[in-house]
Amino acid sequence: MDERGRVVVVGSVNMDVVVTVERMPAPGETLAGGSVHQVPGGKGANQAVAARRLGAATLLVGAVGDDAFGTTLAAFLDAERIDTCRVRTVHGPSGTALITVADGGENTVVVAAGANAAVRPDFVADAGIRAGDVLLLQDEIPAQTNEAAARAARAVGATTVLNLAPFRAPSRELLAAVDLLVVNETEFAQLVAEPAEPGAAGELGAAGAIEDRLGAGARLAARAGGPLADVLGDIVVTLGAQGVLARIGGEVLRVPGRAVPVVDTTGAGDCFCGALGASLAAGMSPAEALARANLAAGLAVGRFGAGPSMPTAAEVAAVPWGA
Repeated sequence: MDERGRVVVVGSVNMDVVVTVERMPAPGETLAGGSVHQVPGGKGANQAVAARRLGAATLLVGAVGDDAFGTTLAAFLDAERIDTCRVRTVHGPSGTALITVADGGENTVVVAAGANAAVRPDFVADAGIRAGDVLLLQDEIPAQTNEAAARAARAVGATTVLNLAPFRAPSRELLAAVDLLVVNETEFAQLVAEPAEPGAAGELGAAGAIEDRLGAGARLAARAGGPLADVLGDIVVTLGAQGVLARIGGEVLRVPGRAVPVVDTTGAGDCFCGALGASLAAGMSPAEALARANLAAGLAVGRFGAGPSMPTAAEVAAVPWGA
């Protein structure tokens, strides 16, 4: 294991209740489902598992409920050898996600916050974020907790990666304390206050438009907070099968996509972020870290479920980077 830096994840822990269907139902339609599964998930937990399986010393800050789901989730995280000393058990239900997965891997997700709503800014004070750490944040915990964590990381010289998912308009204060922002193409459109066109996700035209915006400095105006170009740092846009676009240090980088079998896309973005954090903590350059994270996410979509689908370092290393 590379000990040059830890990955510290401040985020959600959920139990995913997953039902499989042949296709997604139309509004108001009832369909017969297939199998039902309870799978550990939550964006924070998923990213922590991804980082840990890639060899990073990983600390998770979050909360589970004092219900049966909470017991199962805590046991899963312990088995993954994640440092869970800052995962608190609070009264009430654990976070729960209701997920529908159709043939071909398409999914819908509805999340009930549960214990994740109790992850307060004071949780961060106990985390001991230090220089050299990579802090991973997402939007399934309160916004003020993300802001507190990002400020704490900036104060000690740690690197902060914010995954703006599920999308929540970020404050200028949060963006100013974030080193790297990770979004998908739909979240990028929401960030720049341009609605995503139906069917645009994954199309070459959409990717080309995003690349043009990144090359032009991504003149951004979020729906709340006004122009953001003066506070937005480096940004990564994940494009699914088309790969990744990024603007790092003013340079536009492109990681090509890979043709991979798709079983379930749930957690693919979390896998990317966790792998990115682990790679940066290990001292990789941004370009190397993006390529490695892209490979890891490609492996994750070939498996069912979120948390348990994250690949190991050996599995990622076995895939040729140019494949």
